[in-house]
Amino acid sequence: MRAYILSAGEGTRMRPLTTLMPKPLLPVAGKPFMEHTIEVLKKAGITEITILLGWLQNRVIRHFGDGSGFGVKIDYLRQEERLGTAHAIGVAKGRFDEDFLTLNGDVVLTDEMLGALLDCYSNNPGNVISLTRVEHPEDFGIVTLKGGLVTGITEKPREPISRMANAGAYIFTSQIFDAIKRTPLSKRGEYEITDSLRILLDDQEVYGCELPGKWVDIGMPWDMLTANELLMGGMKDKEQEIEGEVEPLATLKGYVKVGKGTLIKNGVYIEGPVIIGEDANIGPNCFIRAHTVIGNGCHIGSSVEIKNTIVMDNSNVPHHNYVGDSIIGEGCNLGAGTKVANLRLNYQNVEVFLKGRKIDTGRRKLGVIMGHGVKTGINSVIDVGTVIGENAFIGPGTKIRGTVQPNSKIL
Repeated sequence: MRAYILSAGEGTRMRPLTTLMPKPLLPVAGKPFMEHTIEVLKKAGITEITILLGWLQNRVIRHFGDGSGFGVKIDYLRQEERLGTAHAIGVAKGRFDEDFLTLNGDVVLTDEMLGALLDCYSNNPGNVISLTRVEHPEDFGIVTLKGGLVTGITEKPREPISRMANAGAYIFTSQIFDAIKRTPLSKRGEYEITDSLRILLDDQEVYGCELPGKWVDIGMPWDMLTANELLMGGMKDKEQEIEGEVEPLATLKGYVKVGKGTLIKNGVYIEGPVIIGEDANIGPNCFIRAHTVIGNGCHIGSSVEIKNTIVMDNSNVPHHNYVGDSIIGEGCNLGAGTKVANLRLNYQNVEVFLKGRKIDTGRRKLGVIMGHGVKTGINSVIDVGTVIGENAFIGPGTKIRGTVQPNSKIL
């Protein structure tokens, strides 16, 4: 069976992280997110993969190439206009002669999930849609079942007709292309996969497969932290992987991966699971806590504490800083004494302002979403749930909250 990964979107809800970086290359658990998906496919014996691209597509192609460096064979399709999931799948008409696996590129796929989907298909060859139980069915495409067969699909129902939501992984027969051809344009101006599936139900049996484990859709920046926690949680019992240098008075507990050329200086205390990339400089005398990922070429310096955070390549957190439950983009620099708050005083969920509206992140702890190239001055303070656009400058002693626009200077 061949796989088709849908990753053409601009990732506008993920900004500022996706302004300069395509969503498939955002780092989670120590590597670009799509690499995790490709590894799961490879382990299941699925080595022929087609990736649908659009936004910043050349960067993705440069990274993955023909797939040979990852032990698979990759080719590409392009979706020049983003007109919905059904349209994205329809782009592949003529590419797949047999039944094929289709994946939304922003959904975390685990070995157990893919195994369950393939087992369901093995028992019921034909069209299979993955499902997950959700607490708020009004936010999802909801599926009703009878004896394992899908009987209906409703997009964001007002009444909770079911708690089984479309989980974004499918196995399709070629009949899906006929259904897509007959799919009308929705009120949103897109060709919706839920409409295509309803058309498919008139002609074909479609089976539902509930996926095991926690389902994570990386639709918002803070979802990267949830995915990071999930994927790194499976690493906690692994043996440490130390390719760099660790000085004798550093302490590494649990699973820690240290890349080539990286130096862990005396006085560093690390509680795994933690992943540190290549050519990084860590310490002396800093504290790195669980579920932290530090990219290549980073500097984490003296009297710094980092917890449950993704620090992307070539960023520095060098002096007397605290950063918790945050995402730091590439090429950022935090001035001495910069502190990031990650917990509201009333212990309620952190709310974030995006595109002029307030969003409940569902997270009790969330620090900053920092775009690429941001610089902060000494003793600056960043409040919970702050979003900072790329290349912004935060002046010394400044307190910020809410949203900072790209290229801004806050003094």
